[in-house]
Amino acid sequence: MAQPRVMADSPVSVHNPGTMAQAAVAATAPEGMLIAPIWKRIVALSLDAFLITLIIALPTGGTFFLYLMAIDLLITNQAPYVIATWVMHLTFYWLYFKYTGRNYGRSLGQRAMRIAIVHDDGSLLGEAHWGRRAAHKIKYVIPFVGILFGIWDVLQTSRNETKRSPVDLANHTVAAVDWSLPVETRGGLR
Repeated sequence: MAQPRVMADSPVSVHNPGTMAQAAVAATAPEGMLIAPIWKRIVALSLDAFLITLIIALPTGGTFFLYLMAIDLLITNQAPYVIATWVMHLTFYWLYFKYTGRNYGRSLGQRAMRIAIVHDDGSLLGEAHWGRRAAHKIKYVIPFVGILFGIWDVLQTSRNETKRSPVDLANHTVAAVDWSLPVETRGGLR
């Protein structure tokens, strides 16, 4: 004899938080924290790159970028200049990401896009964390191959159920929408 089916009290069930990404980090994250969409993170990095390009291009008259892209000079006596330009380029980005993070809790592009960088539990990152996070981010600005790293990380982020990037996973951080965080942990609203 078949068992009678038991019906639920309500045909509609509500699951908190609203998305799978929020559900995956809900165990440690503050209630209501929203993860920033990938398109906002891409725009934020693009704004940072645009700002740094302007800062470097104006005083150098664009010569810096000519050496940066001149890989054909690596087989000439100008190779040390090209290598020095690459080192300066990566160092400048590392310093930018490290010190804007330490001073503002995020880069200027992230600030413009209202993205806050916090730990998994929603707490602010300490000063010691920003150097490591900056080192992970400079892979996106390596000439010629940085865009490939970026595309790969976008694919990895979209496949990850928490929608956290490889940089976030490596540093135990979350790129959250800043207004969804408690005021004291919004990261550099000063």
